[in-house]
Amino acid sequence: MGHHPDTIPAMQQTAHSVAPTHTTYDFRQSGINLRFVFFTPAILSDLDVLSRPVTYLTWTAESTDATPHQVSVLLDVDPVIAVNERSQQVNSFRNQTSSLNVLSTGSQDQKILNRSGDDLRIDWGYFHLAVPKDANYTTYLAPHPATAFASTGQLTTTDTMDMPERADHSASALSAIIDFGSVSQPVTRHVLLSYTDTYAIQYLQRNLRSYWQRNNQPLNQMLDQAEQQYPELESRGEAFDKELTADLTKVGGEHYAYIAILTYRQAIAAHKLVADANGDPMLFAKENFSNGCIATVDVLYPSAPFFLFFNPKLLEAQLLPVLEYSSLARWKFPFSPHDLGQYPLANGQVYGGGEKTEEDQMPVEETGNMIILVDAVARAEGTPQLAQRYWPLLTKWAEYLNIHGLDPETQLTTDDFAGHVAHNANLSIKAIDALAAYADLAHLLKQETVAKQYQATAKEMAQKWITMAKEGDHYKIAFNSPNTWSQKYNLVWDKILDYNLFPNSVRDSEVAFYLTKLNLYGLPLDSRADYTKLDWSIWTATLASNPNQFNAIIDPIYRWINETPTRVPLTDWYDTKTGKQVGFQARSVVGGVFIKALSDKELTTKWRKHSAAIIP
Repeated sequence: MGHHPDTIPAMQQTAHSVAPTHTTYDFRQSGINLRFVFFTPAILSDLDVLSRPVTYLTWTAESTDATPHQVSVLLDVDPVIAVNERSQQVNSFRNQTSSLNVLSTGSQDQKILNRSGDDLRIDWGYFHLAVPKDANYTTYLAPHPATAFASTGQLTTTDTMDMPERADHSASALSAIIDFGSVSQPVTRHVLLSYTDTYAIQYLQRNLRSYWQRNNQPLNQMLDQAEQQYPELESRGEAFDKELTADLTKVGGEHYAYIAILTYRQAIAAHKLVADANGDPMLFAKENFSNGCIATVDVLYPSAPFFLFFNPKLLEAQLLPVLEYSSLARWKFPFSPHDLGQYPLANGQVYGGGEKTEEDQMPVEETGNMIILVDAVARAEGTPQLAQRYWPLLTKWAEYLNIHGLDPETQLTTDDFAGHVAHNANLSIKAIDALAAYADLAHLLKQETVAKQYQATAKEMAQKWITMAKEGDHYKIAFNSPNTWSQKYNLVWDKILDYNLFPNSVRDSEVAFYLTKLNLYGLPLDSRADYTKLDWSIWTATLASNPNQFNAIIDPIYRWINETPTRVPLTDWYDTKTGKQVGFQARSVVGGVFIKALSDKELTTKWRKHSAAIIP
């Protein structure tokens, strides 16, 4: 897949494909076709498998010239994978389970949950390379394995024993030679990759274990179970990929399906699923390539469609820690926090003024996000139990939006990179929809007087909004800013959650206007710059009343994904004219792409049933 090490020629890559749970590469050289597959069984309906930290690598070798060939493959893992910096000391060692031979590496110090940040790598716990107990697999702990293997096809039979050692370029790699024997017909081999941490998240000073460890399952049992279930999981994964791809294509077309599939594993990867003291799931997101905040509310908000579509319990597991923290006396503000800390320490807000001042807070943004998502969870689960548990808190927040939501004063929004904006029309929509969400929750809790009051307020605000934001054939970015426009992506909830506060003409006129502003690689976020956000663009496209309008916004994004000159894990912030990344990458907000799938109620019901069959 690359040219490193430079001294060893790369095989010719002939094909590749990306599916929700699989990435496949095909290589060809010297009469051999080698298919290489990454498989992570990230199926949201099965929390035990979802939280199990195992990825499978599978090779299939086949002769292409009707002649048998002797084939073997080297896989080696640099121990830097288990530390933050190469200057750190590591211990590497071998173990065995009942079915696997395992090589492991980890830092000598094992400083568990001792610091936080964005540009940091985990350096507690251990990385494991596990191979079946089979004569076709041989493991080694030796430096520079690729050079030796390329020249002789073998490695030294002596393990490095001088531990700990510095994780520099001369450190012992975890290596496995995988022998396919004489290959004519297809021959398949696989290995397991795993990274296990003793504790994964610190929440309000309590260290929490990964969800798969909630019942203290030993590591060796987890690896054996993963190996035993591999054939079944592979079949489930292939069926899952096929079904989801077909459904995404049906609901949004091939280009939409392509984009959504590309985001699938990334939307999950920036999260950690842990268990609280009762063994219940709590899911924490990391705000990658920003400041590393944990449980950032305006990161949960854009990624929410992904979890609402597949398994609303996992969105509840994200909202719960925020609601619990917000209920504490230490959070003294009448609005929602922005975050719970800096990953992996969820011990209190660090963004802006933190817990001390309102400086650079996002009061209307985060408060609106939380109320809308609590209502979305109540609708999806068929019960308002989460709202009932935190009703006084939600009431305080609704009262805040009632005062400040229609015409927000100068403050940040989720698009904080664009700076402070006063009288933000899109933010106002969020507040109005949030008041309708609160009214809906009140109705579900049989508080009909409150429900009618807030429903009437939301409708009245929506009518005022139309007058305040209108400018000819579209609506302004801010009420006091003539000759401007912006994507009104927050309108999508008015449609999906059936609040119906805004007439269809608002959406129709906005979408028609957007189609006049498209650039080569997409629709700009607003009139201030050429950059856009991937997640919001899909939300805006979902406002379209017909497939032609939807595709007109989607197709340039598809073109960008295939033509962008910036080679990074999928960015959500890019220039619509050059296609270059502006900032951010590898972020969970790309889960927002699934808003189009979520907008199809029949399809959403179908996929939620998969989870209902498994989740207690």
